[in-house]
Amino acid sequence: MRPRRGARGGPGMRIWGKMKGIGLALLLAGPLSAQEFSGLARLDAAESHVADTRRGLELELALSQTVPWRVFTLDEPRRLVLDFAEVDWTGADPEALLSGTRASALRVGRGRPGWSRLVLDLAEPLAVESAEMRAQPSGAARLRVALGPVSAEAFAERARPADPAGETLAPPRVAGAGPLVVAVDAGHGGVDPGAMREGLVEADLMLQLARETAEALNRSGNMRAVLTRDADAFVPLSERMTIARAAGADLLLSLHADALEEDEASGGSVYTLSDEAKDTASGRMVERHQRGDLLAGLDLSRQDDRVATALMDLARIDTAPQSERLAQALVASLGAAGAHLNSRPRRSAPLAVLNAADFPSVLVEVGFLSNAGDRARLVDPASRARIVAGLVAGLRNWAAEEAARAPLRRR
Repeated sequence: MRPRRGARGGPGMRIWGKMKGIGLALLLAGPLSAQEFSGLARLDAAESHVADTRRGLELELALSQTVPWRVFTLDEPRRLVLDFAEVDWTGADPEALLSGTRASALRVGRGRPGWSRLVLDLAEPLAVESAEMRAQPSGAARLRVALGPVSAEAFAERARPADPAGETLAPPRVAGAGPLVVAVDAGHGGVDPGAMREGLVEADLMLQLARETAEALNRSGNMRAVLTRDADAFVPLSERMTIARAAGADLLLSLHADALEEDEASGGSVYTLSDEAKDTASGRMVERHQRGDLLAGLDLSRQDDRVATALMDLARIDTAPQSERLAQALVASLGAAGAHLNSRPRRSAPLAVLNAADFPSVLVEVGFLSNAGDRARLVDPASRARIVAGLVAGLRNWAAEEAARAPLRRR
């Protein structure tokens, strides 16, 4: 057990005294959005912890750089809140960070725009005795917060009467709430083989990748995958949506691999739905995906119901931003996992497979079969494993962020 750091005494004066040296801490609400910063701080989860001490509780976070921050407590229920501008929580496992009995739960995510938040649920009344962020010679930073016991009355007196940001993080999914259900959609299939180059067929490669992704999700313990196809069979786009809904999917992840006339383009990209294709590549993607149902004699383009369309637009007020955040999370995690990304990894297009209004959906173009390097990566198990790892991590990070936003969602 690590000894508690920081002297005892008047907590207010001591906190402010230590903060003045670095000039970055913000303990009181203020014009936070007026400041600009060069980049995100990343959390080193292996060097961070929240643990009981002899007297109270210690929180220590290892960050890649100093950032503006503030700390305060809230009552009913008792919580310690840390806000940062801002911290990338990628790789943070709240359960692994937390030990002891004086804190009952820890959650991380985004607060208001431009700010990240950590919320620690306190099992007993504990007040901040010292709080300090110190820059390290390497340019990294350490934040240490020490808490000591106080009476319930004293805790309530010191706690803020309200959250200055007007929001708090929701608890993550818990046992009994059910796992995150992910519909994994292997593009094309059957009479629609998709792209073909050098003996490789998009439909076959994506089915293999979808199976590997589904297996990894099912092993994760808090996610469950359902495949929209598990054979070389044609499945209409509308039926893929039906399969996802029947499984109670929380989101849809569609996997594809493009092909161009030349081999210059390479790397993965993540698509979300838009009203029109923004560039030539996105326009070509739309044409390729429209051909699928036409190959099987299906043309759904005239099946339009104005009332249904209005309801779908209303539903997308929630699901469209969720899809955007999912795409951003996947791009970040794929890059962090070492998957090869396109120079423009975020794209949008009016793709039918992303047209569901009742759950978020993204299309991941994992590479180009027209590119020799991408072909090699897609047939290499180690390279595919990096793609799978990035997808799983991105979904996990997105789910945690959406749980944090749940109390703020339009009701």
